[in-house]
Amino acid sequence: MMLWFVMALMTAAAIFAVLWPLARRTPLRSGSDVAVYRDQLDEIERDRVAGLIAEREAEAARIEVSRRLIAAADMVPPLLPQDGMTRRRRIAALAALIMLPLGAAGLYLSLGSPQLTSQPLEARRELTPEQSSVMELVARVEAHLEQNPEDGRGWEVLGPVYMRLGRYDDAVRARRTVLRLLGPSAAREADLGEAITGAQNGIVTAEAKEAFDRAVGLDPRDVRARYFLGLAAEQDGRPKEAAAIWRALLAEASADAAWAGFVRESLARVDPAAAASSQPGPSADDVAAASEMSPEQRTAMVRGMVSRLAERLKQDGSDVEGWLRLLRAYMVLGDKEQARAAAGEARRALASDPEKLRRVDELIKGMGLEG
Repeated sequence: MMLWFVMALMTAAAIFAVLWPLARRTPLRSGSDVAVYRDQLDEIERDRVAGLIAEREAEAARIEVSRRLIAAADMVPPLLPQDGMTRRRRIAALAALIMLPLGAAGLYLSLGSPQLTSQPLEARRELTPEQSSVMELVARVEAHLEQNPEDGRGWEVLGPVYMRLGRYDDAVRARRTVLRLLGPSAAREADLGEAITGAQNGIVTAEAKEAFDRAVGLDPRDVRARYFLGLAAEQDGRPKEAAAIWRALLAEASADAAWAGFVRESLARVDPAAAASSQPGPSADDVAAASEMSPEQRTAMVRGMVSRLAERLKQDGSDVEGWLRLLRAYMVLGDKEQARAAAGEARRALASDPEKLRRVDELIKGMGLEG
């Protein structure tokens, strides 16, 4: 819109520059000079008759003024008929009014891309060939949708592209249109909520939360909507509720879930202990499975896992689940002395938390590590 406004101003300025000289009436200076010199000759004659100047002075003055009069008369151009001059001016003005806008518009439409959104010069310089290709494709889809605004599939294709380009307001508009044309689904409601959140710089607004609630209502297992509902709880000052939502997500996550790591990072913000306990580490089953390997492979694998867990617990001793796992791993390995040493470290690390200390003490007694 701004581009068209600027182009209109430039075209108006160009037309004004052409019409201004045509509208002016240029005086003929030579013609006015002739009249002045004639008046001077008459005045010289009156002064001579009145005796104000001598005959010789009057003659010299007449000669000088006559010379100037002849020179001025030679400069007077032949007069054009007034009708012809007016007609020519009107033709030139009409041509300027018509040809300048049409010529500018035709040149831009043939060489430019009016369907593209404007971008700063520096941003255009930084576009890679792939990005330029994406922008061209987006422009084509947008042009198609201008002609076919009820094409729900086209809007559904365009929404994720807007999100990747950071055009969140456009993404919100596209996803609202998809819901109107194609009807609600869990994925489409979650799409809308995500776009609204992006447009608000990552804040889950009440409107976005309503969209996520609708998504969960349509599909209680929708991961994206549930994650953002946890984020909404965190932003509203309810960390326990956020942690509960994200723990439930992690409990249902498959081993190869790509989003699990991101959810763990979010959980760590509201409950570091829970996040640490949800990290993978050696369990009794892991150690037992190693019995199918060769002795060297089994030792290398298990010792590596146990060593990493022990090192982590030295950095963060508040993870009671980690201590319990470490004690069980040492016992499966048959390393009772290491288990006793780890039991002592666990008790010292959890001394300020009676509930966690109770759980460790119960395991220690059950394993016979007392004394």
